[in-house]
Amino acid sequence: MLLPELVTLLAPVLDLVRLTDEVPEPEDVKAGWGALAIFALMALAVALLGWSLFRQLRKVEHGRVTGVYGDVPAEPRDGADDGDDRNDSGRP
Repeated sequence: MLLPELVTLLAPVLDLVRLTDEVPEPEDVKAGWGALAIFALMALAVALLGWSLFRQLRKVEHGRVTGVYGDVPAEPRDGADDGDDRNDSGRP
């Protein structure tokens, strides 16, 4: 395969990187406010995406109930499980 040939070609390069790459001391590495801000913004973005998803799902359910998609208007689902796993057509 190609992998053993690739390893033999990259071995000198990896050795050179190990020799020249300096690892910082633990006291030189500090968490910053910038990383915290980026993390908070990403968490906010995920929360907004989730909120938007639930709004769109509510719109789709409302459209299904009112017959917007060409279906016969149906009763809204209340989330209760009646134990019947069949869909509206009666097939499992």
